[in-house]
Amino acid sequence: MLLVIDVGNTTINVGIFEKGRLTFMKKIITRKPASKKYYPAEFKKILKNKKSYSVIISSVVPDVTRILSRFFTAHFGMKPVIVGRDVIVPLKNLYRNPKQVGQDRLVNAYAAYKKYGGGLIIIDFGTAVTFDVVSKKGEYLGGIIVPGIETSLRTLSQKAALLPRIKIKNIKTLIGKDTKTSMLSGVLHGYGALCNGLVTKIRSDVGSPYKVIFTGGHARLISKFCNPCSIQPNLTLEGLKLIHKMI
Repeated sequence: MLLVIDVGNTTINVGIFEKGRLTFMKKIITRKPASKKYYPAEFKKILKNKKSYSVIISSVVPDVTRILSRFFTAHFGMKPVIVGRDVIVPLKNLYRNPKQVGQDRLVNAYAAYKKYGGGLIIIDFGTAVTFDVVSKKGEYLGGIIVPGIETSLRTLSQKAALLPRIKIKNIKTLIGKDTKTSMLSGVLHGYGALCNGLVTKIRSDVGSPYKVIFTGGHARLISKFCNPCSIQPNLTLEGLKLIHKMI
């Protein structure tokens, strides 16, 4: 069995593959500062002291990476594979400084390329919304980063005294008749329009109608407010499985 872990700034996505099939998923809140007790306790619940796992980790939070690496090595006798350190995502990276690209973005790009071939725009809805572009030759061209939906809403309610914290949910209207609906319309229709606009600009820039892939927590919801796309909510977990096969 394979345990795959995607450590993000807001959540840690955990998956277990058995015979190549994703049979378990769980989200863990990313705590800051990183807790040496919290993460081991959460993974002990998931693994229930079983020791027959291989482990691969993609992370954008170095402190959590260190805690998990030590925990798996000490408690389960497993040395996890860390993407970017122990294994490199096999895409030609055309970033000016390749080390600046988050490993999760490269994992997504690789997973999408293996599934669809080249000529892709991968949009991941997380703490940030990232647009990653893969050429028809399978090269990672670079991307765009904008604040995530939850990040934007949280900042808005913190900075504007009369605007409440709201939960993201679907709406059927454009023009809100109250504050909450107006805010929901702003983020849902707004991010839908943002995706449409940036995809149009990217396609113009590369000179080709690249295929669009949505992934991440709000992918399915935002897809209702923009042009048609393919939705792959577990793209990072699937990518980690593919990369582990290379070892």
